[in-house]
Amino acid sequence: MKKTNKIGIFICDRYRRCAGGKCFKSLKNREGAFSRYKDMDVEVVGYTSCDGCPGGNIEYAVDEMKANGANIIHLATGLIVGYPPCPHIVYFHDYIEKKYGLEVVYGTHPIPEKYLKVHEKLGTWNNDEWQGIIGATMNDEKMRLAYN
Repeated sequence: MKKTNKIGIFICDRYRRCAGGKCFKSLKNREGAFSRYKDMDVEVVGYTSCDGCPGGNIEYAVDEMKANGANIIHLATGLIVGYPPCPHIVYFHDYIEKKYGLEVVYGTHPIPEKYLKVHEKLGTWNNDEWQGIIGATMNDEKMRLAYN
């Protein structure tokens, strides 16, 4: 029997009304940061927003996700591609890993091409730290266009 990865997903609060369409499509198709689960079973045990800057829900919602069996937390692509990107994303990542001992993954669905173009013009991700953050969600142009 295959191990089921149980994941929690945090989205940026400015997208709090997001129904998760791109995240759930990419999970189903194992695209973007979810490509790591190819040929694996995955169950979403939590999906919520950070509750707005500075991310107060990060402190509390992980408890519930972990109680529901989460072994991996995804910081959604919206935290990466927003204008500006989440200024707390690295802290969220490190906090969850240290406090809860859970693996934390940057991103969910592939970065849409329209966001990439603007962030390239802005120079948002032109450093090693951001290159590491966007890595799993960059994908090729065809995939990025599919998520526009």
